[in-house]
Amino acid sequence: MSVYRRAGREGYSYDFQTDGRRFSGRLEATNRRDAEAEEKRIKAQVRADLDRTRRRARAPMTWGEACRLYVEQVASLYRGRRARQKCEAALAWLTLWIGADTPLAAIGNRTVSDLVARRRGDGVAPATVNRSCTEPLRRVLNRAAKVWEEEVAPIDWRQHVLGEPQERVRELGADEEARLFASLRPDYHAIVRFALASGVRLAGCLALTWSDIDWQARRIRIRGKGERDYTVPLSTLMQAILSPLRGRHETAVFTYVVQRTRDGRTAGACLPITESGLSSEWRRAKADAGLENFRFHDTRHTRATRLLRRTGNLKQVQKLLGHSRIETTARYAHVTEDDLLAALDAESHQNSHRPRAAKIIRQ
Repeated sequence: MSVYRRAGREGYSYDFQTDGRRFSGRLEATNRRDAEAEEKRIKAQVRADLDRTRRRARAPMTWGEACRLYVEQVASLYRGRRARQKCEAALAWLTLWIGADTPLAAIGNRTVSDLVARRRGDGVAPATVNRSCTEPLRRVLNRAAKVWEEEVAPIDWRQHVLGEPQERVRELGADEEARLFASLRPDYHAIVRFALASGVRLAGCLALTWSDIDWQARRIRIRGKGERDYTVPLSTLMQAILSPLRGRHETAVFTYVVQRTRDGRTAGACLPITESGLSSEWRRAKADAGLENFRFHDTRHTRATRLLRRTGNLKQVQKLLGHSRIETTARYAHVTEDDLLAALDAESHQNSHRPRAAKIIRQ
């Protein structure tokens, strides 16, 4: 027993061993339950002190080692190849200027400020500076402190994150939509129509498998941003888009038809659509259709804008897009404001054509 009462004494004492070292002493508790609880707190403190001593004894973690661990433990688990590549590219750029052998504890506010200034000097937008410099740096250092229990310098990140303009909302017009599908290869129609119907991001569309679709419950599981899954209702329109695709591939929902036999691919076979393949076809079709300033991600904006215009319900739009915060969805609020203005203007126009009431002359 590590908690005991000495003969002839009222109080309790403790006596235990940790890492080959013995710890003993008197406790303030006067009953066994309190004594055992007090001893538990002492053991926890002893282990924490020993862990702190061991960390100080070993060499401090360097930036290069932290990046290697981050890629192995975090970035390698990203579902999208593009996300992994972006993360690795950002860490490589940071390593170029920080230095792989720099201890994490040496990276402070001055270092972060210099990195942000250097990245801005590349002529990129504030959002790009945040995504490719400040955010990956913060993620690695936070993980080092919280998971790897390494010593890092206190950094006031609010001083280094650049302000970003509100993301513009580009809606696809009806005529533009017709021109887009007239230019798009038929085997790419389904994935674009699904994006317009569901508002799912590019990565979510590409990752969609048949096991994600519950036809009976009419639900689709979507792999969302930040490795967070969410569900969207399987609408009648989505069913009409997806049903004809069944049987084309064992797992992937969206496929393309191989045009000619080469590189081990047989003409006529249906293979999963890739990000690079879709990007190439998207650029070509968009140019042929004469669409300007319209990205694939704008299919998501189009879905949200149309739904909000039809329902006026921002919470429904939030649910469909899988936003965790209503503030993120609020960017579409201009839709209802614009429609309200149009209604008021229309009313004003109607009133301007009404006959005026006869003037009453009082005598």
